[in-house]
Amino acid sequence: MGQYGWLLNREERAMESQTVPQPVPQTVDPGWKGRVALLLTGQAFSLLGSSIVQYAIWWWIVLQEQSGSALLMATLFGVLPQGVVSIFGGSWADRHNRKLLIMLPDLLIAGVTVLLSIAFAKGWASLGFIFVVLFIRSAGSGVQSPAVQSFIPDVTPTGRLLRVNSIFSVINSANMIAAPAVAAVLINVVPLWSILLVDVTTAVIGVGFVALIKPPRKAVTTAAGNAETAPTGQTDDKSIAASVRRAFADLRAGFAYVMGRARLKAVILSDAMVCLISVAPMNLTLLLMAREYEGVDLDLWFVNLTTASDKLAANELGWSIGMLLGGAFMSSVGARIIRNPMRVAAWGVVAYAVTVVGLGVAPGLLAYLIADVLNGIASAVCVGPMRTILQSESDESMTGRVFGLDTTLATFAMPLGMAVFAPLADVVSIALIFVVAGVLTLPVGAWLLVQDRRTRRPAVSGS
Repeated sequence: MGQYGWLLNREERAMESQTVPQPVPQTVDPGWKGRVALLLTGQAFSLLGSSIVQYAIWWWIVLQEQSGSALLMATLFGVLPQGVVSIFGGSWADRHNRKLLIMLPDLLIAGVTVLLSIAFAKGWASLGFIFVVLFIRSAGSGVQSPAVQSFIPDVTPTGRLLRVNSIFSVINSANMIAAPAVAAVLINVVPLWSILLVDVTTAVIGVGFVALIKPPRKAVTTAAGNAETAPTGQTDDKSIAASVRRAFADLRAGFAYVMGRARLKAVILSDAMVCLISVAPMNLTLLLMAREYEGVDLDLWFVNLTTASDKLAANELGWSIGMLLGGAFMSSVGARIIRNPMRVAAWGVVAYAVTVVGLGVAPGLLAYLIADVLNGIASAVCVGPMRTILQSESDESMTGRVFGLDTTLATFAMPLGMAVFAPLADVVSIALIFVVAGVLTLPVGAWLLVQDRRTRRPAVSGS
């Protein structure tokens, strides 16, 4: 899921159009579908391997430690680096070759995963070493995530962004359905070190698909009003010191840019608040499965949930199935009927809050899994419209910085929220934490609805 400010008046907008590069009206390139297919296919493979490995690592921590403190440390090492690196990742996505910034982190993550696999195979893996690997994987995502989100509008016509984003959500959800199911099977039949090698294979395949993409040369309007074609990745000084200076300068510029655009600001702040209040404690669902449903079997007719890994997989599958259903709706029916993505995102936040409460008050495992599916649907309703607003209402030259800021705030909010909720999980009921978190999230959705009414502008076409 992914802003304070005011609407610029007519005179301010006129001045802004003279100083900020604006995209030239886009003609539909007949080759865009092929490029989008390569990108989404590559990301599908990359996400599949990463998800399988991520589940395997987190389940190992949960089953070995069963501690809120251990989950807090895993969250800090697995999330916080992404927030820090995203400060630079957004700037790099605007100044460097976005395709390379998508591929190189995948290869780095695959490399450290090989080292972790060897450590488990040789018997000298430790919790500390796992945290180091989580740190590196998270840092790689901090580079890759803004690059992917910035690359999507590079290869997609503006009018197709909502549909492509929703399809991306469907692919992500499908991977998240397959990944826990595969991980649950593998973790019961093969050693962990061999599971980790799955990520290496899928990373190489994913990088291969992305490498085949030839992004179009985009025309932008300069301050003088002339159209120029800017090749992807064109920069001046590419030294590390210059990159660091530009990153902080771009962070300030991105922050000022977002603060001057009320709708971008509203979406980014809402995303951060939801992550802080209710997405962070969702990490405790794994602990809930291991603690409160231990010894509780559930016959779902097609499968009988008995082992801890079965329930952990069911927890992830329920949410992922919901995301798949919600994403499928948003990419088909929703893309045709939605005229105001911000309003849809706001109601999605409200629905998400209600389903988080449902996770806490569920009277049994079956009811919990139903609430889990509904929570996934609500998540999909939030994610697609939010991404579409950030992409379609940002200048092409600022998209990376906008997503970098969104990723930074959201990922910093996650460990901050876990710093509060994880210690509480060792002294109070996790179910109570869900109820409180859901109730506190409701005002965020209401606030986003108010901001939509105050800043309403012409709808974004999703057809």
